[in-house]
Amino acid sequence: MPRAFYNYTLTILEKVSFNPQLFKKELEKAYQSFLPHERLELKLWLKKFLIKHPQLAKELSQMDKFQGQDLLPSV
Repeated sequence: MPRAFYNYTLTILEKVSFNPQLFKKELEKAYQSFLPHERLELKLWLKKFLIKHPQLAKELSQMDKFQGQDLLPSV
């Protein structure tokens, strides 16, 4: 997958972070479409992003599990 798509996906995630349900939906799509090494990068990015947005992290942790559940840090 081209690097531009990865960066575009991160931009989308940042823009929808105001809505936890939409963020979760986009995160699921990204996780499913990324290659294994991109999933690792996404996990690192998400940990940093959720430190800056603790309320989003809390709301995501209370939602139903999804395939990329291991991405979410415990809150």
